[in-house]
Amino acid sequence: MFKLNLKKFFAFFSLFALTYTSIASTSVVAETFATKECDPIQVVIHASYGGGTDTTARMMSIRSRRTLKADMQIVGKRGGSGAKAQNYTLTRPKDGCTIMALTESHLYTMARGKSNMKIDDLVGIARAMEEPTFIVVNAKNKELSTIKKFIKRSKEKPIITAIASIGGTEHIGMYNYSTVADVPFKAVSFGSGAQSLQALASGKVEASLLNPSEAAALIEDKKIKAILLLHDKKMADYPKVPTSYEMGHEVKVVTTRGYAVLKGTPQDRIDALSKGMVKAMKHDTFANYLKGASLDPATSPAGTEVWDKQLKENYAKAAEALKGLGLTN
Repeated sequence: MFKLNLKKFFAFFSLFALTYTSIASTSVVAETFATKECDPIQVVIHASYGGGTDTTARMMSIRSRRTLKADMQIVGKRGGSGAKAQNYTLTRPKDGCTIMALTESHLYTMARGKSNMKIDDLVGIARAMEEPTFIVVNAKNKELSTIKKFIKRSKEKPIITAIASIGGTEHIGMYNYSTVADVPFKAVSFGSGAQSLQALASGKVEASLLNPSEAAALIEDKKIKAILLLHDKKMADYPKVPTSYEMGHEVKVVTTRGYAVLKGTPQDRIDALSKGMVKAMKHDTFANYLKGASLDPATSPAGTEVWDKQLKENYAKAAEALKGLGLTN
């Protein structure tokens, strides 16, 4: 009952964020961040308004306006799996007044050379969330009902795995796990996460990779079953699901959302942004948003030292996986 109420709480806060920040973005702020010319701070997103990246940015901005003493405006630049957002950000001054929201999609786009931006053009300033990934199967498929059965069956014939897109998060995640655990798989692209889920729930495919926030409702309805968490730490809401590290397979597959500025931005502004945004995301407003996605607010938000290092490491892993999949040279 508590989990269900928490999900409703999460939905309420998401709606609140969209409403509040739409109003607040037109407000006049007396004192702005770092320089009086920085009015407002632009937060550039690559996804649709109302989606996860947009909602996370708006939730972050609620308290960040206070901690940074600056207005914040969410600016959508859709297209090219992040390419338009990246190319727009490259045109902006290196003054800390433009922040780019980042997900794994940005890393894949840069690694495949589909935008003008390179990973070294960025400095990560704050991580908002780090969500691990489940391997999930159809709940009625007894042949794959545990990770041990899953691995054993894969030796007989590859696991038919639903992915949203070639070279996307699920594809790269399953590739990384398969190389460590020696699990042959066959990827089938459905063009979107929703269609992949539908194919799995109907039994058209055998497995997929999902974040807990995406999988929760279907797990609760017993349409799908999580058999492995691709992480080194267990999740409190899913204590019976083993981790890949418990199985001796040291591979983590996570979905991150965070923020970066252009390299060359003054260090004092990077530090001020990082400190102010992390403080804002530790507040109950954002913490309850994270709890609604089964994430730990004590560990998900992180500052520039942790996030910039992780961002560069995630890029290197993504580039290596794309090369292994034959999608880059």
